[in-house]
Amino acid sequence: MTRQIHVGGVAVGGGAPVSVQSMTTAKTCDVPAVLAQIYALAAAGCDIVRVAVRGEEDARAIRAIKDASPLPVVADIHFSARLAVLAVESGADKVRINPGNIGGEKEIALVSDCVKAHGIPVRVGANTGSIEKHFLEKYGRNEPSLVESALYNAALLERHGISDIAVSVKASDVPLTVRAYRLLAKRCAYPLHIGVTEAGTKESGVIKSSIGIGALLLDGVGDTLRVSLSADPVEEVYAGRRILRALGLERDFADVVACPTCGRCEWDCMALAEKVERLAFSAKKRCKIAVMGCVVNGPGEAADADFGIAGGKEECLIFRGGVPSEKVPSGKAEEIFLEKVREFLAK
Repeated sequence: MTRQIHVGGVAVGGGAPVSVQSMTTAKTCDVPAVLAQIYALAAAGCDIVRVAVRGEEDARAIRAIKDASPLPVVADIHFSARLAVLAVESGADKVRINPGNIGGEKEIALVSDCVKAHGIPVRVGANTGSIEKHFLEKYGRNEPSLVESALYNAALLERHGISDIAVSVKASDVPLTVRAYRLLAKRCAYPLHIGVTEAGTKESGVIKSSIGIGALLLDGVGDTLRVSLSADPVEEVYAGRRILRALGLERDFADVVACPTCGRCEWDCMALAEKVERLAFSAKKRCKIAVMGCVVNGPGEAADADFGIAGGKEECLIFRGGVPSEKVPSGKAEEIFLEKVREFLAK
């Protein structure tokens, strides 16, 4: 089991539930825009949010962001020990740095002293674009060099008295990412922040992230995750939550299942399934809701569903616990079923 750290009120590692992170895309100094994104992320189920710190104005803005944020705030800093210190003093719940580019021993000691004084954790992030030259020369661009780089930088912080450390070793290549995290998990007890970096657009990025993150979590590797997408950050949270749900790592949620439909389907099952999933996504209720295309895939295949519907050309059958409950006209099925789902989730 990994060590446990705390990012604000969120426990990471040490057997705590796997948390979902995302990062704002608005300029951090634009506090209203950042907060609007954070509120949207929180509503989608995000646990921890990260903001980019490019300059002094961004670092100072963290104070106002923290004061109004419903989520712990992580400051992402490169190349400047001074900005790291300012971000911590402005209230960041955690900092993400790479000791290898933050400066020399003096700068690392400066950041370490500030972090210790404020009692917050640090994430050391290594990726294929930040591996130190001597590791590249020794190993090449592969999992040993990623892991050695991450552990080398974590050791720099340990030397200055920092023990609350999370580590990541990301690549845009899925197999490399998985191999690197598996190796890292064998080499350390740090809580691991997992993800596939630069995964791509929403469609391809969700697939790459699901494969990489899913493979690691099935191995028991990973304490917190971010699905990195070139998309609205809210989509990262939706994807992260769906990954956890698919793996059985999140318990209190509405599992919406739907058949893929075929030539037997005579009503718009797909459209209703999408609406039901959107409606039920944020529900904190352990249940299963089924939207099935026809009687063949109706109560029989979804007999374990708490609540469901199976469609036909003229009428649809609503069922509860696999038992038919009532028939409704197909033309009114969507309206009636959505209202019944709302009532069911509210109980």
